[in-house]
Amino acid sequence: MSGGTTRRKDPGGNSGLGSFEPHGGDFGFAEARHLLWRAGFGGSAAQVALIAGWGLERAVEHLVGYGGVEAGTRPAEARGDIKRERTAEERRAERAARQSRDEESLARIRLTIQQRERDDRKQMSQVQRWWLARMIETARPLEEKLTLLWHGHFATSYRTIENSYHMLRQNEMFRSHAAGNFGQMLFAIIRDPAMLAYLNNNQSRRDRPNENLARELMELFSLGVGNYSERDIKEGARALTGYTFVGNEFAFQASNHDPNPKRVLGKAVSDGDDFVKAILAKRECAEFVCAKLYRYFVGDYPSGVAQADEAAAGVIKEMSRELLRARYELRPVLRRLFLSGHFYSARVRGSQIKSPTQLVVGAVRSLNTPARDLDVLSDAMDRMGQELFYPPSVKGWDGGRSWINTATLYARQNAMVYLISGKRPVGRDALADAEPFRPEELVKAAEALGMSEGDAVAALLMVMIGRADINERGDLEEFARRRSGGGRVDHATLVELAMLIAALPRYQLC
Repeated sequence: MSGGTTRRKDPGGNSGLGSFEPHGGDFGFAEARHLLWRAGFGGSAAQVALIAGWGLERAVEHLVGYGGVEAGTRPAEARGDIKRERTAEERRAERAARQSRDEESLARIRLTIQQRERDDRKQMSQVQRWWLARMIETARPLEEKLTLLWHGHFATSYRTIENSYHMLRQNEMFRSHAAGNFGQMLFAIIRDPAMLAYLNNNQSRRDRPNENLARELMELFSLGVGNYSERDIKEGARALTGYTFVGNEFAFQASNHDPNPKRVLGKAVSDGDDFVKAILAKRECAEFVCAKLYRYFVGDYPSGVAQADEAAAGVIKEMSRELLRARYELRPVLRRLFLSGHFYSARVRGSQIKSPTQLVVGAVRSLNTPARDLDVLSDAMDRMGQELFYPPSVKGWDGGRSWINTATLYARQNAMVYLISGKRPVGRDALADAEPFRPEELVKAAEALGMSEGDAVAALLMVMIGRADINERGDLEEFARRRSGGGRVDHATLVELAMLIAALPRYQLC
């Protein structure tokens, strides 16, 4: 099925690498499927066919200009007082108990603190489930895909800060700036309680500046190694003194701020805002951000393949020019990227390894499997190497080939078996029979779109992988013939076929 067709000039498109010029080829089922997987978490066959019918411009605008689409809500039960600071009265009571060696009172204080810690860990699990559900259910897939990007880019872990409400607030901040202005997000991150605690800026003092936030702000968040000096880090740390938080809110403590002249990246600065402005004035910032967007939405760079890297470098350069023209507004850059010939080129499509989140959320959204138990899915994602709100370090997740090893492949296959059949390594989902996966609907959708000619194996391959001409097709057809006795493929066989396809290496790509 070709769906809507949009044709434009696309210099270099015949090379298989495309360019940043508008896509000049067809925008059919394959291209629309690629767009939904990269700019979101995939879509059902009917959704893919729908946006293919819209044509490229309307499809991209629907995804990128999501402001008019109804948004989800935050967890109603989220509390900001679980890890509150102790009152002066509570501190006095503890001091008195210690002075009088009142072990009973001290034990009660310890129990209260431990209960708050347990409550906070419980709330963090609730927030994890909420975000996973939101990604599965959202009508704004690009918004959540970008929120996940910024969560890994400005990586902050609950394991370090141990405050679920601050992690939630940070998540909401990323979402509010997701496709907005990158500069505004930098201004927000130096005021974010979770980040300030994670990188110890709340412990920074005017006479003893902590350099963690200043260093990572330039190295990992905006410029990259080689585009600043150690002197810039020291001066930037001075500019960030006084940036802290009280309770759940940012606080600027003027008495702890170093007011003396500073110079960062060749510019005179006074405070954190001046520091961020100096960063944004560097062209390298736009290039750094666009390289990050490229790796996330398009592919590895550098990849070690000269021709591919040359094409990627050209696209990133054009993206950075667009970002500067737009004064760091991200939406125009994303719009042009998703409209470009390069984005739909042969080398790009089907080449990206799905992250654990992409795998799990994408399976539910594209195959309409039951979401089943979100706690089980979160645990499975942890075993695959991506636990939400727990990035491994300030560098976030490496992604790409690091997602795949013998242990994570086993976890990936188990997760897909669980979603498709309800089976777990030990036991079975209690609601598996009440909420079954219905592969017949996938087959009917493919047949209705003219993609399978009554062939159940071809139908499942087209929906799950995007193509039926794979080496394993013959083996899958032989399996279906043996199980069905040459007759119509029944429900149980379709379920087993879906699990077999989900275990193929090609299914790990999008």
